[in-house]
Amino acid sequence: MKQKLHLWIEDYLFFPNALQKIISFLLLPLTFIYMLIILTKRAMAKPINFGIPVISVGNIIVGGSGKTPITIKLASKYENACIILRGYGRASKGLYVVSLNGKILEDVKTSGDEAMLLANSLPKATIIVSENRVKAILKAKELGCKIIFLDDGFSKYQISKFNILLRPKDEPTNIFCLPSGGYREPKGFYAQADIELLEGSDFKRVISIKKDGVISELPAKTLLITAISKPKRLLEFLPKNIKMISFPDHYDFTKDDISKIEEEYKDYSFITTGKDFVKLEKFNLKNLYLMDLEIQIDEKVNFSLMDEYIESFKKGAQK
Repeated sequence: MKQKLHLWIEDYLFFPNALQKIISFLLLPLTFIYMLIILTKRAMAKPINFGIPVISVGNIIVGGSGKTPITIKLASKYENACIILRGYGRASKGLYVVSLNGKILEDVKTSGDEAMLLANSLPKATIIVSENRVKAILKAKELGCKIIFLDDGFSKYQISKFNILLRPKDEPTNIFCLPSGGYREPKGFYAQADIELLEGSDFKRVISIKKDGVISELPAKTLLITAISKPKRLLEFLPKNIKMISFPDHYDFTKDDISKIEEEYKDYSFITTGKDFVKLEKFNLKNLYLMDLEIQIDEKVNFSLMDEYIESFKKGAQK
């Protein structure tokens, strides 16, 4: 029931049917209020320059657009990099240094799934989770970090930053902001990006199926277990006959959840995403495969503006 509900909500937000469109239109008065609040916040914000390059990797729709893997791809090229994110789905509150120069200091319950995936994927970086991004930036500077990546930081108008916006290859047919649609900010805000990256053109996802770190073939009877936004998008990378059980984004799997799945799908192998794997590995699922995601950025993408932005801080430090 829960699976059907959150899939229904995602269809409503992005690709609504006739009934869902009617509901969307009925909620438009609330959407106008929401947009007014967004526009007021943006107009009144006075961005703070922290004296350190801050690169925001964000989107303007609800849910995943590839922010975390793009952040991993970009941050891996820099020394003394820090990635700051809110840490959705974590059991903790406040500021935590999840990893310091690659040394992991917290568990996945404290960090949240995305932060732990970042920590595992960036063995030299510092990862900080915090609801307050300003405090996190100051902490990163205190720790000696030289460049900061904000995962999902576009809406943090009070922070002076370089904005990279990710655009989905399949644009939602529902163009409204919340709660009438899946846009967190007006679609016209793409024009505010310093760099806009379109999936399928500027970057693509490459999936390798791995078992215990080795590239493998999936057994015929395999179940996909996931708790990411828009889980149906994973099916294009998997065999057509695969079954799927999905949970709400950032869901914290329980022992009872896994026991029920193992009981119902006794003869099946299982596959999951990297974000889900950091939460599932403690259950020691037999025959668990990983969808190992790599981002490939097209050579035509010009990052010279970002390079100039980063270089400007080096020049400022030399004066």
